[in-house]
Amino acid sequence: MDAKTKPAGKCPVMHGANTASGKSVTEWWPNALNLDILHQHDSKTNPLGKTFNYREELKKLDVEALKNDLRALMNESQDWWPADWGSYVGMMARVTWHAAGSYRVTDGRGGANTGNQRFAPLNSWPDNVNTDKGRRLLWPIKKKYGNRISWADLIALAGTIAYEVAGLKTFGFAFGREDIWHPEKDIYWGDEKEWLAPSDTRYGDVTRPETLENPLAAVQMGLIYVNPEGVNGKSDPLATAAQMRETFARMGMNDEETVALTAGGHTIGKTHGNGSAADLSADPEAAGPEFQGLGWMNTKGRGIGRNTVVSGLEGAWTTEPTKWDNGFFKMLFGHEWHLVKTPAGATQWEPISIAEADKPVDVEDPSIRLMPMMTDADMALRVDPIYREISLKFKDDQAYFSDVFARAWFKLTHRDMGPKTRYLGPDAPAEDLIWQDPIPAGKTGYDVNAVKARIAATGLSLAELVATAWDSARTYRGSDMRGGANGARIRLAPQKDWEGNEPARLQRVLSALEPIAAETGASLADVIVLAGNYGVEQAAKAAGFDIQVPFAPGRGDATAEQTDVDSFAVLEPQADGFRNFQKKDFVVSPEEMLLDRAQLMGLTAPEMTVLIGGLRVIGANYGGSAHGVFTDRVGALTNDFFATLTDMAYSWVPTGANSYDIRDRKSGATRYTASRVDLVFGSNSILRAYAEVYAQDDNKEKFVSDFVAAWTKVMNADRFDLV
Repeated sequence: MDAKTKPAGKCPVMHGANTASGKSVTEWWPNALNLDILHQHDSKTNPLGKTFNYREELKKLDVEALKNDLRALMNESQDWWPADWGSYVGMMARVTWHAAGSYRVTDGRGGANTGNQRFAPLNSWPDNVNTDKGRRLLWPIKKKYGNRISWADLIALAGTIAYEVAGLKTFGFAFGREDIWHPEKDIYWGDEKEWLAPSDTRYGDVTRPETLENPLAAVQMGLIYVNPEGVNGKSDPLATAAQMRETFARMGMNDEETVALTAGGHTIGKTHGNGSAADLSADPEAAGPEFQGLGWMNTKGRGIGRNTVVSGLEGAWTTEPTKWDNGFFKMLFGHEWHLVKTPAGATQWEPISIAEADKPVDVEDPSIRLMPMMTDADMALRVDPIYREISLKFKDDQAYFSDVFARAWFKLTHRDMGPKTRYLGPDAPAEDLIWQDPIPAGKTGYDVNAVKARIAATGLSLAELVATAWDSARTYRGSDMRGGANGARIRLAPQKDWEGNEPARLQRVLSALEPIAAETGASLADVIVLAGNYGVEQAAKAAGFDIQVPFAPGRGDATAEQTDVDSFAVLEPQADGFRNFQKKDFVVSPEEMLLDRAQLMGLTAPEMTVLIGGLRVIGANYGGSAHGVFTDRVGALTNDFFATLTDMAYSWVPTGANSYDIRDRKSGATRYTASRVDLVFGSNSILRAYAEVYAQDDNKEKFVSDFVAAWTKVMNADRFDLV
């Protein structure tokens, strides 16, 4: 071979893929079920190791020293990133706001609870520009306190201390957020292929905000909530108000909280648009190694102080932007406004006339005064009738505004932490708040065996007992620690009427279990779980295994007064593959919805697999459906589901969009029926590998043992007192 025909050298490193083409498995087979979401925080990514206990490390934290260091940072540390007016209060409030503001009630994902702002895509969202500088400014403090403070807690605390330094009496703060160590790449943030794509793509009808695609809360890809320049960047404060009402509701906020957070967020700090965005370097994930994880650096000129470009909007909202007051409302209602363009080309509102003394001073030279500004979202508070009434009340009552904002800020920064029992630290408020889903403490001193004996005497079927316990526990979601069996809210509105809970069957079971709770001193929540455990034990016994399902008493029973009905509506299961339930046909497949529920419940792929197989043979399907009940011994905890699924004596014939016949290959007779969820455990290569383990003749006992372990994990998922 001569030089002319010699092939060019190739890089010996595979570039981010496992095939010679450079494509990943999911790129080659985009329709294959991707199980990555179930293992996105594998322990192998955690550098602190399996024995690390953050709650124990927190006990060593000098909280007051930490807060003093943060207070000092706000006004004294100006070493490498100059601050507006010599203060970081605005920057740190924004860092915290944008970490917490990604939370959405629909599926509980997002929020500040995991420190996910450190990773893509959030660290590089256009709306998060320069939050990277805020986190880097916090690094010396994180370095100093080390494992005693998580990034998640530090980011949430920074903004709270910023408001305190500005003069707000805050409502409190709780520690207890634990860091993740890998991007949550499987969270659905929208299917747009570009940042800030027109919001029309997220709506059935962009003029009707309620048609915003679930589970999304932000109006555009890369934004925290709404576009500050208006719907799709076109100013229309009334239309913006409608989008705000919907998107803040999807963050769990009512109208008063929405006004308070919007105005309070804009009471301190400023926007930055005094230059060209074209002069900025790439975002953090795209920046070169010389930027060391920082993005959006100005490549021309100073890029700091009065020459900073962030959102493209430019200016402060109040006369004294480092001070907590109600100057926002005085500015908003004290002037008439008109639209102008910033040097960066963004559209904002500016006073038509204003006294020189009412203007904020320049961030670098206090002898210079500049025009204040308002965004379309700010003007929405003036033109929307409901928002206007609330705003005027806040304007005339500074103390009331401060109290509402302090509580709303606490809710914003703690909503995804779960119940108050998870709160740690000396500043955690004692008051019970309805959005915390309060549950009274349960009793532990009753006779568990006596309760089980009473359950056995009810005559309820094993399937009824197991299904009821499962339905009570399956609402748990690890994204925001809501739901679960604790509280027995399955007996209250709205859960008692959910279609997936089979109200008639549920009421029949509860009618038999409630007297047991009343007469034995156990909570109904405990009795429901014990009933399910008893059902599993009897099913195992029928399969030839004498096992005891672990049980920890102490659950309490919540009251209707402790339950926000509207708030709990988002927990209603639209599908539950574990019980072969589909409320209706959806755009996504039943097996994808199964993965979503399994991930929210904190299950791994093997745990999901063993639970499916066990629930099927126990006969716990919704409505008594025969789909997936691949056994002639219904009610016995056998591995028959997996044995049948992997038996090539059968063929699998579609009979509908989500139904299949399982036919004997020789006779052609239909032996069983199945859904897509059932068959994916034989068709997906990864799930089939798990199914084959449980189908083996020597793993019948392992199947029972693994099922009991996974079942117990689900029943105890919301028992934070056991951690």
